[in-house]
Amino acid sequence: MPERLTVDAAQVRRLVAGQFPQWADLPVEPVANGGWDNRTFHLGGEMLVRLPSASEYALAVEKEHRWLPRLAARLPLPIPVPLAKGEPGAGYPFSWSIYRWLAGEPASVGRIADPVGFAVDLAGFVTALQGVDPAGGPRPGKHNWFRGGTVRTYEGQFEDALEALDGHIDAGLAREIWKTALDARWDGVDRWFHGDLAQGNLLLQDGRLAAVIDFGTCGVGDPACDLAVAWTLLTGDGRRVFRELLPVDDAMWARGRGWALWKTMATCAFSLDETDEPALDARRALSEILAG
Repeated sequence: MPERLTVDAAQVRRLVAGQFPQWADLPVEPVANGGWDNRTFHLGGEMLVRLPSASEYALAVEKEHRWLPRLAARLPLPIPVPLAKGEPGAGYPFSWSIYRWLAGEPASVGRIADPVGFAVDLAGFVTALQGVDPAGGPRPGKHNWFRGGTVRTYEGQFEDALEALDGHIDAGLAREIWKTALDARWDGVDRWFHGDLAQGNLLLQDGRLAAVIDFGTCGVGDPACDLAVAWTLLTGDGRRVFRELLPVDDAMWARGRGWALWKTMATCAFSLDETDEPALDARRALSEILAG
């Protein structure tokens, strides 16, 4: 795992005051559940400061500033658009960003008011994103942990998780799903993808999908990674509608299931003895994946 930095509010205040004096008097407060890849802080009531927590995550900053404004103009839901880019300073070593705050609460199975309606809205967003011209877009690489490439990248993690979950899941079925995903061929047509359509990156207002955030893993390539959400968050009925509305063939669906399997098994293996909400959500998702 990357070695992550600790950043506090006083350090962020110094960064803002030194580089953006027009905002120097605004209060700075940590965002509750501010994410893993970035340290996130409220800046006043309408903005946020986003600082990569490790050098690997800092690779996404330039990409986000170049591409998010272009994507935002083509998408049916709000996404983060950078307002300003900061430079290293005040003891912080990476470039960082200021964004407009997007209101909403993280999606979860219990918070979604209409599971099928949510699936319809999410399918519309994914379809629109895949329809954006991919020319010149960022290819899979270290900047996005190779999203958009083959899930085979994570075969070692899959095997480690399978070993850790021995006796807790049907290992034969998991291997069958994994092999099917690896064997399912991509048509080679580059499309845009988000790369991490997970609960914390899908915001709700009044139980409906209201915004999609955290595009650090976005890029162009095979968009199958975005289908993992069909098992990790959607209900069975929602999953069926989601698939019906997407431009997806059987092979892409199988690859998406493989992405969901790797990510969820890794989470379950890490939280095997835990009983908090994320651990329970991961176990529920794994049951969905194995059931189909």
